[in-house]
Amino acid sequence: MQKFTLILLSLVLLAPLGIDLYLPTLPQIADGLNSPVSLIQLTIPLFLLVMGIGQLVTGPLVDNFGRKPIALIGLGLYIIGSIVAATATQWPVFFLARIIQGCGVCCSAVVAFSGVRDRLSGEDAARAYGFLNGALNIVPALAPLLGGILAEAYGWRAPFWFLCGYAVVIGLIVVIWLPETRPADTLRVKGLPLAQYGAIAREPRFLAFAFANAGALGMVLTYVSLAPHVLMTEGGLTPLQFSFAFGANGFWIMLVSAFVNKTIRKAGRPFCLAMGFATMLIGAILLMMGTALFPAAWQNHWALYMIPVAVSVAGLAFTVGPATSYALEPYQQQAGVAAALQGFIQMACGAGGSMAIVALPVAEKSSLALMMLTGAALALIAWRCSKNMRGSVTALK
Repeated sequence: MQKFTLILLSLVLLAPLGIDLYLPTLPQIADGLNSPVSLIQLTIPLFLLVMGIGQLVTGPLVDNFGRKPIALIGLGLYIIGSIVAATATQWPVFFLARIIQGCGVCCSAVVAFSGVRDRLSGEDAARAYGFLNGALNIVPALAPLLGGILAEAYGWRAPFWFLCGYAVVIGLIVVIWLPETRPADTLRVKGLPLAQYGAIAREPRFLAFAFANAGALGMVLTYVSLAPHVLMTEGGLTPLQFSFAFGANGFWIMLVSAFVNKTIRKAGRPFCLAMGFATMLIGAILLMMGTALFPAAWQNHWALYMIPVAVSVAGLAFTVGPATSYALEPYQQQAGVAAALQGFIQMACGAGGSMAIVALPVAEKSSLALMMLTGAALALIAWRCSKNMRGSVTALK
């Protein structure tokens, strides 16, 4: 089971690697493609938006054709997208590359999360989802630094060649060691299962947990989108200092995730959802207090941004594992479809909410605080629903 979980983790890592590895190189990419940085920054939410929408298509595919074939198709698309990005000379081509990469990642994400649902349930599944999401924070801890080093040595295209090589290696691992986990009684669907998606989407409990994940992800995406401007442009940090600050926060989430895994076993999933609500709320309060109470000369100090962020992103670790397990738990025979819809809501709504809040005509810290409060409210709703989560749905016509 440990080897199986690690293979799923390697598939899940395709998404954060596709974002964090090239994050410090955004200015160089903009210069290389003769485009403004603000335009290149849009490729981050675009990537996640494609990933979210694409899961609605790949969900039925993993139920119809199995987990392993779709994983290999996704890896193939990711390799193609990485090559196109690494060789792009104009920004429209670079955007196309990010869309192709997003299509690849939507395959691997559905395979990973439906694979957990195939083998585990209840608190065991919650711990597995928590492990996947916690281990994901190795990427924001190390990838920006690695991407910066690669770009410094070989240019901004080097991180995308690295992504291509990583996908090739994972493809070989999947071919050799990934078992097919699709249950024999999995319900097959013809075409896009709109009726099944609609039936699942009409379940208030499912929506509560899926949107709790979207709120937590939207909060983190808002932090990631604003961090380069707040910490480097306004705060005066160098790219290397930024990478260390960004990485330290990733290691912090890893520690919190390890704590959450133990807490789920001892205190249960509802307690963790309550903690997710509390930490995001406290983070928002600390961020606004720093803006209101400290003198103007201190406002650009990195600590006034990163300390509230550290508190709030702990809410992601507390929320995602329990919320994902609760959302998918009733759908044993439709794990792929349910995982796809959950992923769509988490990715597309999280990215869309983040883009909408960042676009508001307010200061960066106010935007982040608003997203933290949104995430806290959605986690509170999920916590209340968790007290009544029982049973399973075996079929949705």
